[in-house]
Amino acid sequence: MSLNDRVKKITRGYLGSVKLSDVMFAEVTKVNPLEVNADQRLPLDEDFLIIPEHMTEYKIMVGAQEVTVRRGLEVGDKVILIRQQGGLNFVIVGRLTE
Repeated sequence: MSLNDRVKKITRGYLGSVKLSDVMFAEVTKVNPLEVNADQRLPLDEDFLIIPEHMTEYKIMVGAQEVTVRRGLEVGDKVILIRQQGGLNFVIVGRLTE
């Protein structure tokens, strides 16, 4: 076995043992507290989710009327998750459109 083949074998073994980041899809099953069901088999609650500001509700007052600028997550929303490398936390990166 050549040195090049040995390096490839070691690299494949290492990458196979390391938990790299994964992209997953999930559906929001509860809102308060937030819970999603990832890949139809893995329920994740707020303890495991990182929710960026752009995925939260934002309202402003315009005169005497409250206007929703950005809606938060709702039950049934389909979202994209990225699992942090080697970790148990998932970042919600966006919402899928129908």
